[in-house]
Amino acid sequence: MTEEAGTDHSLTPVLRALRLALHLMVAALLGLAAVRAVADGSPAAPAVIATAVVLLALYVLGPALPRVRTSSRAAALWLAAVVLVWLALLALTPDGVWLAFPLFFVQLHLLPLRWALPAVAVSTVLAIAGFGWHTHTLGVGTVIGPALGAAVAVAVVLGYQALYRESEQRRRLIEELTEARSELAAAERAAGVLAERERLAREIHDTLAQGLSSIQLLLRAAERAIPERPETALGHVRQARTAAVDNLAEARRFVRALSPPDLEAGSLPAALERLCAATARTSGLAVHCQVSGAPTALPTPHEVALLRIAQSALANTVQHAAARRVELTLSYMDTEVALDVVDDGAGFVPSEVPPPGSAAAAGTGFGLAAMRARARALQGTLAVESAPGEGTALAVTLPCPAATPAQGAAV
Repeated sequence: MTEEAGTDHSLTPVLRALRLALHLMVAALLGLAAVRAVADGSPAAPAVIATAVVLLALYVLGPALPRVRTSSRAAALWLAAVVLVWLALLALTPDGVWLAFPLFFVQLHLLPLRWALPAVAVSTVLAIAGFGWHTHTLGVGTVIGPALGAAVAVAVVLGYQALYRESEQRRRLIEELTEARSELAAAERAAGVLAERERLAREIHDTLAQGLSSIQLLLRAAERAIPERPETALGHVRQARTAAVDNLAEARRFVRALSPPDLEAGSLPAALERLCAATARTSGLAVHCQVSGAPTALPTPHEVALLRIAQSALANTVQHAAARRVELTLSYMDTEVALDVVDDGAGFVPSEVPPPGSAAAAGTGFGLAAMRARARALQGTLAVESAPGEGTALAVTLPCPAATPAQGAAV
């Protein structure tokens, strides 16, 4: 009961109650000794009263001194003074033996255990000797009483210390768990924010960015056709307006995390067919779409991922490949679905594509990263084969549960 005396923790109310009980016990026993000395008509009654008053004043004054509370040396000196006055009281009256019991607690409270136990043992011997000197007898009761009191005091203090250590361990464990829970919640929030940013980045790249690129191409074509072919220019402007309307619908839907309009209006094969037709119409490429195997109803996340990957792959072909022909194939298998996009363009070295966000990327490189992220999110794979002058082949494969054949899904 040394280091924990000034510590705030869950047992502090218990400690304060024990201290109060100890203080009341000391005052009551000193009062009892003084009253008995007067009631018995003892010639030493004035000395007993004076010694009891001095001992009570010394006992009360010590804890009130800052030096005693902060210095082990000062506390030991104060305890020595208390013991000496107690011995004087014990020499004056046999009732002083009862003060040994609270004195045991004070010794165990202020001294380290290696010193407290010998001090308790010495005080026990002195209490037995003082009481035996007054009664001129040394019976079993004379010895057992103080010894039993000392044993009870030691057991109480050791038990309290064990409870204190266990309470401290639990408190530290609770603090660690609370801190770990806070860190986990912060990590989950950060992961959620990052996932939402990645989702928005993929959606913007695969919808708005690609749509704006198509609008730019159409407006550029319209600009070139205005002087000599105003009707053609007007057609390009109308297509650009349609693309802008579609982009607006896409933006509203991905902000609300809804399915793309093409999927809401029909099946995935039909959506891919419309995508290929729109790409061919706006870019002038020969874009062919075909379906292999029996079309099945896929989970919505799979259909969204395949449509977005197809949009991004075709946009990359239009912007970077300088191709003349593109083949898009959707293959339904027993436990997988695959999407292949092959062009006859200029090709590139996949390993040399800079990662998105790097200085060398200069606004490029996000398309492949987004496609890989979409495939990886559904436990799928994405492979890119390309070489300069040999075109590009992109293949994405997603595992999917078995489903029943889709009705009316033929292209």
